[in-house]
Amino acid sequence: MIKPQRHATLRLAIGGILLGITAVSYADDSSGSLKQPPDILFGPLFNDVQTAKLFPDQKTFADAVPKNDPQTILADYHMQRKQSGFDLRHFVDVNFTLPAEKEKYVPPAGQSLRAHIDGLWPVLTRTTSSAGKWDSLLPLPKPYVVPGGRFREIYYWDSYFTMLGLAESGHWDKVASMVDNFAYELDSWGHIPNGNRSYYLSRSQPPFFSLMVELLATHDSQALKKYRPQMEKEYAYWMEGVDALQPGQSSQRVVKLDDGAVLNRYWDNRDTPRPESWLDDINTAKKYPSRPATEIYRDLRSAAASGWDFSSRWMDDPQQLGTIRTTSIVPVDLNALMFKMEKLLAKASQDGGDSAAASRYEGLASDRQKAMERYLWNEKEGWYADYDLKTKQVRNQLTAAALFPLYVKAASQERADKTAAAAEAQLIKAGGISTTTVNSGQQWDAPNGWAPLQWVATEGLQNYGHKKVAMDVTWRFLTNVQHTYDREQKLVEKYDVSTTGTGGGGGEYPLQDGFGWTNGVTLKMLDMVCPQANPCDKLPATQPAANDEPATTAPAATGNQPAANSAPTTTDQPAATTPSTTSDQPSVTTPPATTDQPSSTTSPSTTTDQPSSTTSPSTTTDQPSSTTSPTTTDQPSSNTPPATSNQPSVTTPPATSGNASSQPAANDDSAETQKSVGQ
Repeated sequence: MIKPQRHATLRLAIGGILLGITAVSYADDSSGSLKQPPDILFGPLFNDVQTAKLFPDQKTFADAVPKNDPQTILADYHMQRKQSGFDLRHFVDVNFTLPAEKEKYVPPAGQSLRAHIDGLWPVLTRTTSSAGKWDSLLPLPKPYVVPGGRFREIYYWDSYFTMLGLAESGHWDKVASMVDNFAYELDSWGHIPNGNRSYYLSRSQPPFFSLMVELLATHDSQALKKYRPQMEKEYAYWMEGVDALQPGQSSQRVVKLDDGAVLNRYWDNRDTPRPESWLDDINTAKKYPSRPATEIYRDLRSAAASGWDFSSRWMDDPQQLGTIRTTSIVPVDLNALMFKMEKLLAKASQDGGDSAAASRYEGLASDRQKAMERYLWNEKEGWYADYDLKTKQVRNQLTAAALFPLYVKAASQERADKTAAAAEAQLIKAGGISTTTVNSGQQWDAPNGWAPLQWVATEGLQNYGHKKVAMDVTWRFLTNVQHTYDREQKLVEKYDVSTTGTGGGGGEYPLQDGFGWTNGVTLKMLDMVCPQANPCDKLPATQPAANDEPATTAPAATGNQPAANSAPTTTDQPAATTPSTTSDQPSVTTPPATTDQPSSTTSPSTTTDQPSSTTSPSTTTDQPSSTTSPTTTDQPSSNTPPATSNQPSVTTPPATSGNASSQPAANDDSAETQKSVGQ
């Protein structure tokens, strides 16, 4: 079992004690020494406002700007709150400026999907080169594009997929400005925070900065060399503490496995409720009095760092958020991105004439790839998955994160083929790639599909020659986006992929409009389904043909692959068998759980063309005895019937003149001329 390094641990309770002690501990954090979040600045006042539920969205008060020194406001609060007739909401209105609601954007009538996105870029652009002394907003030197809706600030991993669309629209100035802003954050804070808010400084998000620089390098050949110092700062942040670790230990974002292999996990430096979801976190922790609240808070925060907040992926019981344990899970997607960062650092070093550094980073990437193949590959199921530090087993759950090793070209062809088959059989639905196969009510679960995961899947599948499946993902998601736009004249944060034309649901807040990363991925996909010589402004009437080809860019299939019997034990996990494929539809059949595992069935809502998903077994928070072979009973197994040549039907909107009428069949890869920005 991974043993955390020893450090002072305080058991804190909600209320004045928590707030008072946390203020001291967080002020000592390097990430928080210059800018304190509102829960620390306003202590009991912040807690009282959030627990009183003055605002439907808890992020509202977290983003409020104080009109005076926080100490003065707090002194007034302590004096006034005991007086007869005290009105907390009036006090807030007098002492804070609440975030203003932006005027709702109404697109011109009859605007095409592409024109709508191009028109949104200036609407979503912000400039905040300065901010008030006690404002939670962190200023950035150059303009940036926000996601939209309640997300009034820049978000780290969202921005990469937004930037893909900006580049596609020819806004390279905005791409360069956003890279400069992230470089500025690395220089200022030593890492890129979740977003440019003081309450996000304690964590980062999936590390896409190196890929942003790689994207910019397609336009500016000096980009990798220019931003190498900031890329190295980000790498140092993620690897901080690794040199002091012994096998079986962990520290912040890095873990050293029993054999000395090094991988990464998500981590938040704080263990208190999130200011933007304060009451939600308190209520979650209250449901589990036997578990330290600080532990739950840390795992909730770390899930926010993953970008997947929240998902059954992090839970022992998919229906119980309080069973979350993000920090004891090694994520496959994070380590794929770290592999990519190491490869790009090697290239940046080589471009700068530093062959010694290039060789060092290549070695680190090779070591990580071997560790990924050993710990993050589920041999029995036949797909990439997360590793469980508590059970010392690779987890069984299939998620869209399984495609990240394909996206960064870290997989062998054989394992890429198996993962592609599993994704095609279990994740692809009528409206795109489903995030997971589990319906938990959380937003990063079925039936939701998210734009970044569609792009990762598309690129990853193409990298290994699975162009038919990649085109199918592209077409289905674009159909979903187009149908929703036709009905509601907007793009949204996430989509229900069990059908087409419906926004996603679940999670802590209502569906948001905008939406940065959906806009970016939609533009990239539109340019995949139509040739560069004749770009389309909306989904064409007919899906282009796409023929599979042998992959020519994948790494060697054997050299870095461990023998199958060297993978972590998964003896009690149901096996997946992949039969011979027919009609290009591979199938993955997962047998029912063995009789020693009590079964429980989660009945997700499905449409008639969707295979049913059965989760078995029931989950508990108890860990298996160390004297027995650990079982991953916290992982639902998906019983999916073999795929057939029949695809769920996708209805496409009628073509408009000037699009489908001149659209040639995209025989043999319409996307062949598109630059692969993930390479």
